[in-house]
Amino acid sequence: MIKTFTVEELRRDLELELVNEAADMSRLIAVSEINRPGLALAGFFTYHPAERVQVMGRTEVTFFEGMDDLLQRERAELICSYEQTPCLIVSRDMEVPAQLLVAARQNSLPILRASYSTAKLSGRLQSYLDKKLAKETLLHGVLVDVYGIGILITGVSGIGKSETALELVKRGHRLVADDAVEIRRIGETQLEGTSPEMLRHLIEIRGLGVLNVMTLFGAGAIRTQKDLELVIKLTMWEDNVAYDRLGLDEETTKILDVDVPLLTLPVRPGRNLAVILEVAAMNQRLKRMGHNAARDLSEKMLSSMKPESFLD
Repeated sequence: MIKTFTVEELRRDLELELVNEAADMSRLIAVSEINRPGLALAGFFTYHPAERVQVMGRTEVTFFEGMDDLLQRERAELICSYEQTPCLIVSRDMEVPAQLLVAARQNSLPILRASYSTAKLSGRLQSYLDKKLAKETLLHGVLVDVYGIGILITGVSGIGKSETALELVKRGHRLVADDAVEIRRIGETQLEGTSPEMLRHLIEIRGLGVLNVMTLFGAGAIRTQKDLELVIKLTMWEDNVAYDRLGLDEETTKILDVDVPLLTLPVRPGRNLAVILEVAAMNQRLKRMGHNAARDLSEKMLSSMKPESFLD
């Protein structure tokens, strides 16, 4: 299913000014890329990406105003005639050229105006569109921020995900989402997790019920969103299963076509899962910096087994 939203939502969220009041603000935005229509103003429409939000800066407006009236009318009518064009945004609070405004009114194309520079407008707009139209999914689990690492705790119902998260919050870490986690892809390899609005700041503990983490522990105990960098799957301990003891087997799990590091932690009485998750977060930070204790140990062992190491 293709995600879309209206131009009115864009105008409201980015606090933009609507220049032509009678425009069709229900036009849909479905593409996250933006376009600066310099080539279209020059007359080249062969590959004009009309489905994108069009951004005009000082360069485009000055170029347009340098044309004669007949050419201005022709180019303006062509640019504004595409029904799939969501809107046109002018930066720097510049005056919209008269011919462009006339063509936009005739075609009910919204023209919005921003106060900041074209570069800042483009950056802010691109970031907004990427998040608004990002692929997303809903996963069962708990998302916590431990030492700056976003950890998604998964496992079967009742295995202790929420209790582990509560212990982490008591130890000074932050809860992002409990039970249901909304994951969206905001970059080629970047995932961001948040909580559904209805469940925000809440955690369910069997025997106690639903608790408000922000009310109990303060605003510093929660986060509204966090990049997902590690998945920890809790499983019941089985004596006949050979668990990885060195950490050389680096597993990943695929979420929205992004590979995320995966650790499987067996659960049994006496294991302090909160401490283990803290260490896992610190170890993940070290790996990100290029330090891998398991790999270093393996290399030392291999080096010690070389024939020359036995020579005096």
